[in-house]
Amino acid sequence: MAEKKRSRAQRGAEMAERETVRGGAFQASPEAKSTALTLRIVAAVLWLIAIAGELFAIFWVLKQDPIVLWLLIVMIVVIGAFALGGSLLWKKANRYDPASKKDTVRFFVQNQLGVIITIIAFLPLIVMIFLNKDMDGKQKGIAGGIAAVIAILVGLASADWNPPSVEQYSVETNVVQELTGENKVYFTKSGSVFHVCAEASDLKRSKQVLSGTVEEAHQQNKDRLTKKWVSEAINNCGISVQRVDQVLGDVDDVTTTLDDDQFTTGDDGSVVVGSEVGH
Repeated sequence: MAEKKRSRAQRGAEMAERETVRGGAFQASPEAKSTALTLRIVAAVLWLIAIAGELFAIFWVLKQDPIVLWLLIVMIVVIGAFALGGSLLWKKANRYDPASKKDTVRFFVQNQLGVIITIIAFLPLIVMIFLNKDMDGKQKGIAGGIAAVIAILVGLASADWNPPSVEQYSVETNVVQELTGENKVYFTKSGSVFHVCAEASDLKRSKQVLSGTVEEAHQQNKDRLTKKWVSEAINNCGISVQRVDQVLGDVDDVTTTLDDDQFTTGDDGSVVVGSEVGH
């Protein structure tokens, strides 16, 4: 027993320094790249329509005398709808072809482009509404307030609060392949995470359990590998403690797939996985 605990601690201490031994870095398949490209093109078209609507509102609707308030409000709603549609499609595309965190600027822009477009589509219009000399205070308050509220709502919906990355896909794929011998995970239609086997306790109450690769699970809007994969592997999937120990020691950045209370960091920066994990 003492030898087993020592072995796990040793493996944990080595994790921060070891390279991934199998699997390597994730690369989107040609089919996934093609799907992502199509989604991004459609998203760009919707965004262009939203911006065109903004220009129409600024250079035509706001130039009328008197200004037709209901038409301005309709245009604001239309701009919001097209901006939101583009953002949702863009976020979907990022799940097919994620960016790498190593390229900080591209990672931010690719994942938050919907927010940037929303600002472009609304901020100039809101400014022009409040600067318009042909509208009284009440009209400005109504139109400007509606525009501001819709802009905020669309911006919040457009933001990707948990953006996918090449690094996340890589470590999850490597964990699953090292653990089970194949790139196959299990999930439900309504769930937000995926699991390493169909027998996982969280899947037992589901009438339909779906399966696919890590990449396909993310494409189905699953955010990540369950943080409980260690205990599931041992207690539900019939995978030995020794095999789990090997994965914990061999897969680089494996701690990103665990809860904070499942491992500790030593004074020297090494990561030690607790011997009680999975029990």
